[in-house]
This record gives sequence, structure tokens and C-alpha cells, in this order.
Amino acid sequence: MQGGRGKAAPAKASPAKAALNLAVAAGTIALFFYYSLAKIGVRLDFGFLATMRFRAWDGFAMTIGLSAASLALSLLLGLLSAAGHSSAFLPLRYACGIYVKFIRGTPLITQIYLFFYLVGTAWGVDNRFWAGVVILSVFEGAYISEIIRGSLISMPESQLEAAMAVGFTRAQSLRYVALPQLVARTLPALTGQFASIIKDSSLLSIIAVTELTQTMKEISSTNFRLFECYLFLGLLYLCLTLPVTLATKRLERRFQYES
Repeated sequence: MQGGRGKAAPAKASPAKAALNLAVAAGTIALFFYYSLAKIGVRLDFGFLATMRFRAWDGFAMTIGLSAASLALSLLLGLLSAAGHSSAFLPLRYACGIYVKFIRGTPLITQIYLFFYLVGTAWGVDNRFWAGVVILSVFEGAYISEIIRGSLISMPESQLEAAMAVGFTRAQSLRYVALPQLVARTLPALTGQFASIIKDSSLLSIIAVTELTQTMKEISSTNFRLFECYLFLGLLYLCLTLPVTLATKRLERRFQYES
């Protein structure tokens, strides 16, 4: 590599070549699992899905509802917490700091038990769906808060000063200069976090929220098709997380900027 020049970007593969390589990779993984199942004498049979399709759909719809509500509420909590970190009111700033440190420093399963069986019981919360939404949102909101706060810290203040120097108001500088960059900086990290919300909703099965994982647990307990149920469960979660990833990548291209 010559001085002052970076590495050349790898050539983009043609759609046909990319599809072929993807098929080879997916086939290799599928063969690995097929061989592993054959070694322990397991033969897959997904025939039960025909009779359990409506029950599986109910769990799938519940997971969509939980995830959608938690996405909105966790983003709001993350924004409020990130703003609170910058507040001149010290009790609020310390409260936001304690919230983030406690949530990020303890496992979600502990928080589910703590908030549902202790706090929820003390305050008479018996709706498991909304209890699950609040618990999941509080957990994910702490991570989103740090994502947003880190993006704000990394943004040079000189850009806002330059925008106001050419006649922009403070509000215009934030809207046209800071906000597009903030969106572009946070989207890659938020993509993974939003997908995590969908996957983390599976832990709400421990408080008997009848989402997708709980539903498949109940189905496997009646037909004893454990491997089939959990393979199908993984496929359903992929159906939920992949669209989130693809949609966010489109937004990344829209708000892309040169650093």
C-alpha cells in the first residue's frame, strides 16, 4: 500500500454470483445440521405443523405485537435517558446514569423476575402482555440511550457553529445538520438493537406470556417433536429480524454522509 492511500474496496459480486455463493454457504450449514441429526438418530418430521398452524400463528402475532410496542417505547425511553444525561439538573442526570448502569449490568432474566413478581405484584399489575412490553422496553431503552448518547458525543460541535455562522438558526442547525448525521450514526447500532428486542421477547415466556417461544414450548410438550419445534421457531424469528435489518440498511443509504 502506498503512503496516503487506503486499501481499495473489494469488487462487488454480480447478483448471480452472490446468489450462488449464498446457496453454497446455506447448503453447507444445512448439511452440517443434517449430518449432526443423523449421527444421533433423529429424523425430522414437520407434519404436526399442519394441525398446529393456527396456534403457532397466535404466538407469532403475539411476538409481533410485543416487539412493535417495545420498539416504540424503548426508543422513547432511550431518547429521554440520553437527554437526561446532558441535563444541568444533577438529580435527573444521576438517575439516568443509575438506570443505564443497573440495566446494562444485570441480565434480562433477573429484571423480568424482579419487575414482574416484585414491582408488578406490589402495584397490582396482572396484564402480562403490557408488563412484558414495559420490562422489555426498560431493558432495551438503556442500550438505546447509550447508542444515542455516544453518537451525540462524537458529533463535532464545530458543525453547528459553522451552520449558524452562515445564517442558520439553532433549530435549523439541529434539523438540517445535526439530525441527518445523528440518524446515520445511530442506525447501524440501532439495527442490531431492534433485532435484539424481537429475540429478547422470547425470555418473556418465563412469566407465561404466550408469545412465539412459549407457544412452541407448549406444542413440543404435547407432541415431543423438540427439534422440529425449535428449528421452526428459529425460522420464524428470522422472518421477523431479517426485514428489520433490510429496512434499516435502506435508511442507512438514504442518510449516508461522508465523515
